Parts: sequence; structure tokens; C-alpha cells
Amino acid sequence: MPRLNIIILEQLSPAVYRYALWAAVPASRQPFYAIDQAAFVSQWKDALAGDTTNFRNGSVTEKIDTIQVPAGTTVPQIKAFLQARWADWQAEVTARNDWPFYGTTWDGSTWVAGGVA
Repeated sequence: MPRLNIIILEQLSPAVYRYALWAAVPASRQPFYAIDQAAFVSQWKDALAGDTTNFRNGSVTEKIDTIQVPAGTTVPQIKAFLQARWADWQAEVTARNDWPFYGTTWDGSTWVAGGVA
């Protein structure tokens, strides 16, 4: 599990904020995220060594994005919107599987099923 879920990184303009989302990766898919993040460093300069370890071993992944809010949006509204974005992204990371046939092989006569749950 990530230590944090949402980190607001900076205010780019009066109505635009840049933020990071951290999501837990299902255990069976962690090796694929680790491959992509072997040299990963968080965009949040205050990430701890344990956070970096989790990114690099694939148990946690980070997404950086921006939010543009209408004039007059309150801080609680911004926080609620970011929480909804995090929930949607965590659900996507949990559900998305790009490797359902990974390792499936054919030797010329027989198929051997592979795949990652």
C-alpha cells in the first residue's frame, strides 16, 4: 500500500494545480511495474526512501496530472475532486491487466497458456 494517496505539488496558476497520485499495484502485476520503474524517482521531492523502494519494486505506482478548477472553487471542493480522481485511478490500476496472455507459447504443435491474473 502506498504511504500516501494524493500529494499536491504546486499551483501553476490561480486555477491550475499539479498533483501526484500514488496507487497500490496488484501483487501479480508488480514485476511489470518494477521493470518500468527501475530507476524511478518520485516527482514529490519529500518522498521517503521506503516510498522509492515501493515504486522501484512495482508495489506502488505514481501518476502526475493537473487539475483546472473554476474560479471560486473552495479548498474542500478541490480536495473532494482529487479524492475522486485518486479513487478512479486506483480502480483503473487494480482492474487493468495488460498481460492476460503473457508467456503464452507455441512450440509448433501445442499452445501452452500463460498469463498474469
